Amino acid sequence: MSAGTEPGRQGGDRSTGFPPGQAVRYQHKALHYGPVPTFRPERWNLRVVGATEDLGAYHWTHEELQELPRTEAVSDFHCVMRFSVPQVRWSGVSALDLVALAPPSPEATHVMVWGEYGYSANLRMSDFLAPSVLLATHCDGRPLTPEHGHPLRMVVPHLYGWKSVKWLRMVEYMTADRRGFWEERGYHNRADPWLEQRFSAQEEPGDGPAR
Repeated sequence: MSAGTEPGRQGGDRSTGFPPGQAVRYQHKALHYGPVPTFRPERWNLRVVGATEDLGAYHWTHEELQELPRTEAVSDFHCVMRFSVPQVRWSGVSALDLVALAPPSPEATHVMVWGEYGYSANLRMSDFLAPSVLLATHCDGRPLTPEHGHPLRMVVPHLYGWKSVKWLRMVEYMTADRRGFWEERGYHNRADPWLEQRFSAQEEPGDGPAR
């Protein structure tokens, strides 16, 4: 066990402990696939596309993003690499506020969240609309660092961390599920840490789209 960690509590009591198989870690090296992208504010925007209510697309420049309603939330962060970071304070735009501005079609059941370089992660719409889900710009009162997703990242605290896409650029509403980047490479489609849904071999019927 590395310094700064302690065993996670075993079992499924979400109100009193951490998911099974996890250790508490207060400091950790940022994990991500590929290089850290260069932020160019004059070129950057956030888009919402796909099965929107009016079939149109939405976008916000970096300046416009700063004017959207702000939400702060504190949550534990669970990485599939078997560590959890307790009580992280995030702030940004609530997913609920985003869909109020860019409503999905009633037929939309899933969301694909896209980052730089084509990285993606899929979510059920019900997971995306959980009250704790944010499009975060700040962590613990400070702007995100480049390694942690500056200028914008998803935070989906009730799922494993690979669903919390860094360097967020686009949200796609979908009328059917399809797998994202790591889901296509053997990770579990749903990623519930309390059920230890780490790998696709663990999937039960109905956990994901047909292969």
